[in-house]
Amino acid sequence: MSLAISKVWFNNDKIVVGLNDKNDIEVPLSLYPRLQNATYQQRNGYELWNNGKWLHWEELDEDLSLDGFLRYQKKQSE
Repeated sequence: MSLAISKVWFNNDKIVVGLNDKNDIEVPLSLYPRLQNATYQQRNGYELWNNGKWLHWEELDEDLSLDGFLRYQKKQSE
């Protein structure tokens, strides 16, 4: 099974991505000003692309990758 994003939600000042291996990655919204300043509806208007490897927000012109989330998580655990 290839690792992929299966769901996304927002928790206070963080974006949380749920992975298909049942792990979650939390990243501060401050790293993504477009998402931080977006409305609830805009934040939840994402699409999963490339079998869960990318998140895309058409209205916000924002694209985030699974690789980016994994790099952030690795950096935080060092």
